[in-house]
Amino acid sequence: MKAVIFDLDNTLFDHTASATYAVRAWVPELGGVATDELVAQWFVIEERVYNAYLARELTHQGQRRARLQAFLPLIDHPVPPTDAELDQLFTGYLAHYKGSWTAFPDARPALEVAHGNGWRIGVLTNGNPAQQNAKLAAIGLADLVDVVCTSEELGVSKPAPETYLRTCQALGVDPADTLMIGDNLELDVLAPRAAGLTALHLDRPAGMTLTQLL
Repeated sequence: MKAVIFDLDNTLFDHTASATYAVRAWVPELGGVATDELVAQWFVIEERVYNAYLARELTHQGQRRARLQAFLPLIDHPVPPTDAELDQLFTGYLAHYKGSWTAFPDARPALEVAHGNGWRIGVLTNGNPAQQNAKLAAIGLADLVDVVCTSEELGVSKPAPETYLRTCQALGVDPADTLMIGDNLELDVLAPRAAGLTALHLDRPAGMTLTQLL
């Protein structure tokens, strides 16, 4: 191997923990009660609207607005009528989300192992470049990453083969010499394998760690 490509959310960065904390802190500020069921609904809505963003049906800011439009009625909160008001309301959630950004404990050790192996290190993520690069900086991993490729910049999203091939190209390596690691079996394992990379599944619910895969 000459390079390794990591997924970001729920692979290096604990998105689920940060978003859960943010919802639980933000909903009471709106007069609601952040029950387990309500938190679960937040993630259902998030996945639905984020997929619309990846399909180019919504902008990144548009998916945030759509998230609020679907979620606020669940806590009997009025839905603001204008985009500007929706954007302002979302800043409350976003402040809590950003304030709780954290890397998984095994993330930096894994990057250090890869660096010690002499591998080029990339991150391939379905997301907005400004936010995803900000995450890497905030959680203390940016200094070990050579290349960050996002779906918004690439113009295509995982599992399109172009995403993996263009990331390899940016790293200056052949797909056959590249390992992909991520938590999503379809996006981070099956699709990159079909594109000619080696790929391993990070099954965190089963207790697996990144360092076990390197």
